[in-house]
Amino acid sequence: MELWFQQDGATCHTARATIDLLKDTFGERLISRFVPVNWPPRSCDLTPLDYFLWGYVKALVYADKPQTLDHLEDNIRRVIADIRPQMLEKVIENWTSRLDYIRASRGSPMPEIIFKM
Repeated sequence: MELWFQQDGATCHTARATIDLLKDTFGERLISRFVPVNWPPRSCDLTPLDYFLWGYVKALVYADKPQTLDHLEDNIRRVIADIRPQMLEKVIENWTSRLDYIRASRGSPMPEIIFKM
């Protein structure tokens, strides 16, 4: 089994010493900045956690303006627990639509497109 390693292109993750260590460990199976397989452009459009979950959870968690840490934690737990399989199925359908778009455009950056859930 060939293991690939992917990290985002954040500057703090791409120091020369870090990239050298990752290259030594993963060789050509590394996805990052400054390596042969570059971090995909606009990749947040392809990550359900980025384009869906964080915004969805944040909107519901802060809807009642929690004033204490306990209230905030309770809201987070409730919102996550209330996510139903049907919603996740729609997220996956949306994700496959995004992948189809990227395939059809041969990997070019995505324009500002609204993908409906």
